[in-house]
Amino acid sequence: MKTPKRPRDPNQLAKMIVDIATGEADRPEQTATERRAAKAGSVGGPARAKALTPAERSEIASVAAQARWKKKG
Repeated sequence: MKTPKRPRDPNQLAKMIVDIATGEADRPEQTATERRAAKAGSVGGPARAKALTPAERSEIASVAAQARWKKKG
């Protein structure tokens, strides 16, 4: 589900925020592909975690932690 582009004009942006908050803004409908992808994503993660061994999960977590803490520059 794509979000509409935010307007650059502050007044139009304020109106858009109010419309969203009050429910007056039209939200785009999800396409069949987007619904299918969302469902697959919610199923795939737990299935992958179940298939991995504890050592593999630990290795993946270590790589992720190193990427998060990698110093820039």
